Amino acid sequence: MTILLAGATGALGGRIARELRLRHADVKAIVRHGTTPDKVARLEALGVTVVELDPDDLSQVTEACRGASCLVSALNGLRPVIIDTQGVLLRAAVAAGVPRFIPSDFSLDFTKTQPGANRNLDLRRDFHKLLDAAPIKGTSILNGGFMELLAGQAPFLLFKPKRVLFFGDVDQRLDFTTMDDVAAFTAEAALDPTTPRVLRIAGDQVSARDLAAIAGKVTGTPFKTLRAGSLGALATVIRLLRAVAPGRRSVFPPWQGMQYMHNMFTGEGKLAPLDNGRYPGLRWTSVAEVLATR
Repeated sequence: MTILLAGATGALGGRIARELRLRHADVKAIVRHGTTPDKVARLEALGVTVVELDPDDLSQVTEACRGASCLVSALNGLRPVIIDTQGVLLRAAVAAGVPRFIPSDFSLDFTKTQPGANRNLDLRRDFHKLLDAAPIKGTSILNGGFMELLAGQAPFLLFKPKRVLFFGDVDQRLDFTTMDDVAAFTAEAALDPTTPRVLRIAGDQVSARDLAAIAGKVTGTPFKTLRAGSLGALATVIRLLRAVAPGRRSVFPPWQGMQYMHNMFTGEGKLAPLDNGRYPGLRWTSVAEVLATR
């Protein structure tokens, strides 16, 4: 089977390419003209065929799509990427007769959240309308938050003061999955012609209370939970930040991360039921394992 991959030079896309090659798939990665040689070389070292083109040129992308059994998108960006460029990928896949399309969703369950609650996820919701109207089989993979963020960027765990930040309910369970596990599952799904419209996975499901216990055990130092406020207060802060720092050209302005946290702590984006058991050979990484490597 030949899998066409967009976004292969990114953190998640590169992992998907590796997992597909481990499963002996033929992988063709489309990259922009001018992609740095080192990024191309890393893909070619995996055995990936790299095609440099203009991803917004329908004829070029259509030609690259020919013979593929599935197109996987791991692109990330705002409307010009998620709607426009990914829309070209979709039209090209249909024109070339590609039977299946996996869009770049990889998030909490925005099919259950309210429109307007998260800008980046609203873009994915808009793309779903295009995908569902196209004569191609679409499969979205939803994985909660990337677990690696717990060890650094995401403000859930505050390591110096030994606190776990939360809003609302301390026992609201949150979904996290490592990029490696998402990539492995995506590779399996790309090679599986029987996938449904949505697949939901979570490497671990933990509450703020659970995170405090896990962090304390891993580090050997007790962690406490810290309620930063109500969900209503968080929503107010988001509105104020958007007003003073719109971040229209930034994929992840500060308020965007807050919107994601709000979606998680309300429970609206909770993943259920899970499809973790669909491919029995996969192993799921726990939060404790990720924190232990910090």
